[in-house]
Amino acid sequence: MEILYTIAPIFIIILLGWFAKRWGFIPVEFFAPANRLVFYLAIPAIIFRSISRASLRQEFDLMTLFITLGAILAVFFLAWGIVSFIRVKHQALLGTFVQTTSHGNLGYIGLAVSFYALGEDGLVKASIFAGFVMILQNILAVFILQFYSTRPNVKGNTLMMMLKIIGNPVIVSSMAGMLVSATGTPIPRILDQSLQILAGLSLPMALLIIGASLSFHLVTERILPVLGSAFLKLIAMPAFGYVGFIMAGTPVTQYLPALILLASPTATICYVMAKEIDGDIDFAAAAISVNTLLSALSYMLWLNMGR
Repeated sequence: MEILYTIAPIFIIILLGWFAKRWGFIPVEFFAPANRLVFYLAIPAIIFRSISRASLRQEFDLMTLFITLGAILAVFFLAWGIVSFIRVKHQALLGTFVQTTSHGNLGYIGLAVSFYALGEDGLVKASIFAGFVMILQNILAVFILQFYSTRPNVKGNTLMMMLKIIGNPVIVSSMAGMLVSATGTPIPRILDQSLQILAGLSLPMALLIIGASLSFHLVTERILPVLGSAFLKLIAMPAFGYVGFIMAGTPVTQYLPALILLASPTATICYVMAKEIDGDIDFAAAAISVNTLLSALSYMLWLNMGR
C-alpha cells in the first residue's frame, strides 16, 4: 500500500497535465517554452546540486553501473534481433521500435520516481547512474535510427548527432556534479540556495509536461508493436537488471535507484529523435503514451520486488 501511495500521486500529476492541455486550461503554446525551462535549467539544477553535495565514493558503485548498462544492451540487441525477422513497408518503423524499447525517460520520470520513492539519497544515486545511462541510450538510438534510415544525409550525420549527445544538459550536469563531488570543491551558499529554488520547479513541472505530451489517437493502429515495445521496456529490461543485481549480491539500497531507471517508460525525446533521424514519429508518439501509462503498474511491481 505504501508503494501505491508513492506511485499514484506521480501519475495523478501526469494525468493532470494531460487534462490541462485537453481542456485548454493551459495554452498549448505554454508547453514548449516550459519544456525548455525544465530540460535546460530545472532538471540540470536538481541533478548537479544532488550529486555535488553527496560523497561520490559512497554513492557510486561500478558493478551496479555495469549491470544497468548490460540490461540496456541486452534489450537493445533482443529488440534488434526481433525486428530483423520482420518485413515492413516502411523501414523507419523498425529503427523506432528498437529505440522505444531501450531509451528510457530518466530526467522526467525516472528521477521523479527515485526521489518520491527513495528520498534524497535515492535521487543522488539515480542521478549518478543517469548520466552514464543517457550517454549509452542516446548513442544506441542514433545508431539504430541511422541504420534503418533510407536518407543518405541522415546516415552521414553521425558527428553532429554525437555532439548533441555530449551537450545533453542532463549528461553535462551529471558529470559536472561528479567532478565537484570528487574534488571536494565548495559551492557558495548563495549559488546553492539559488539551485535549490530552481530544483524545486523541476519534478512537478516535468510531470505536468509529460502528461501534456501524451497522445492516444495513434495507438489502435499499432497496438501489437506498441505493446511489444512496452513489454521489452517495462518488463524485460528491469528483469534483466534485477536478475543481474541479485546474482551479484548487490544490496537493495544500491540497486533500487538503478532498477527504477531501467523501468522508466520510453523517453519523450524518442519522438524528437525519430523526427530528426528519419524514424516513424507516429509509432514513437504511440509508444511513449502507452509506455508512460503502463509504467504506473510496472513501477509498483518492481518497487515491490525491490523492497
